[in-house]
Amino acid sequence: MTITAEPELGVPLEKAKPSLDLKERTNAAANTAKELGKHGLDVTPDKEDKDVASKISASYAGDPAGTSKKVTQKKLSTLKPASIILTDSILNEFGRSVVQNSLQIRHLVTNKLLLESENPDPRVRIRALELLGKISDVGLFAEKSEVTVTHQSTDDLREKLRSKLAKLVNPEEEVEEAVVINGESIDVDEELGLKDENDSS
Repeated sequence: MTITAEPELGVPLEKAKPSLDLKERTNAAANTAKELGKHGLDVTPDKEDKDVASKISASYAGDPAGTSKKVTQKKLSTLKPASIILTDSILNEFGRSVVQNSLQIRHLVTNKLLLESENPDPRVRIRALELLGKISDVGLFAEKSEVTVTHQSTDDLREKLRSKLAKLVNPEEEVEEAVVINGESIDVDEELGLKDENDSS
């Protein structure tokens, strides 16, 4: 049996739909990968997956439109399922505004450090935990200093000020400093041999 088809001529073409944003395409691909993961596909991320997800997310945060054009559907299809799921997770968690304010950057860095704190390499794990401890909200390693403020009455301050001004106005009228040891007053200048030098000059 032969089927004959005649094409219709003059049918207007639909306008090309604008390409979907990377976030939407990644979300669709991640949903597929998650569904396949339920049926046995390994979607456990390794270091390479984390690096890829980090690079794509950071690039998207800086230039969403440019990154959406660069990461075409063809390029997206070459990524491993774990990379796609992790990228989708980061983009969903932080959205397009990953770097639009410092609070979101802080959350991104904190979450990345939390991921690295489970790294099998103990050096990476310890460094990540150390950096998490240095976050100001945690303040685990913050040096704390104590400041003691001594309050004085206005009269005490006036008296100290008068005394200092009197010494500045009349420096010759210095009060001899003496030290009391075992009830005896000792002239410090005399003991150090400075009194004779001062008297001779």
